[in-house]
Amino acid sequence: TTASAEVARETHAAAKQRGVGFLDAPVSGGQAGAESGKLTIMCGGEAGPFERARPVMDSYAKAVTLMGGAGAGQLTKMVNQICIAGLVQALAEALNFADRAGLDAQAVIDVISKGAAQSWQMENRWKPMSELKAEGFGFAIEWMRKDLGICLGEAKKNGARLPVTALVDQFYSHL
Repeated sequence: TTASAEVARETHAAAKQRGVGFLDAPVSGGQAGAESGKLTIMCGGEAGPFERARPVMDSYAKAVTLMGGAGAGQLTKMVNQICIAGLVQALAEALNFADRAGLDAQAVIDVISKGAAQSWQMENRWKPMSELKAEGFGFAIEWMRKDLGICLGEAKKNGARLPVTALVDQFYSHL
């Protein structure tokens, strides 16, 4: 799951006291990535347990990376969620703009996805977004809000400024 780095560190310490290996290993790729075995797994923990667990994770992921000590997987997932939230918000705004300007969304996406605006979110999410089909997104709004709350909480602790993430979280709260 996506949880705080603090929870991952506490769980790692408790596991270590009992002689058990522990990795925090959140994933990216959504339901489609899980179904196709193409998840990205970002791990935090020690190298020994990581190497023992890696063959299992390799069976359902396209990328498995040890990011650092306990909590590093969760922190990396926070970076991922910050990026995704901003991209999805920008894509939603852009599609709304195109619609209000009377442009053909398919033609617009066909053109701009060949340039600097291209992203996985654009290629995979523009169609259900343009049709206002929330069920096509593969990630619950409540879960994204949970993740953004974790990001904003960590930012308060480490002094990072996340003004765009805070704003996007407000937009999600309206949904």
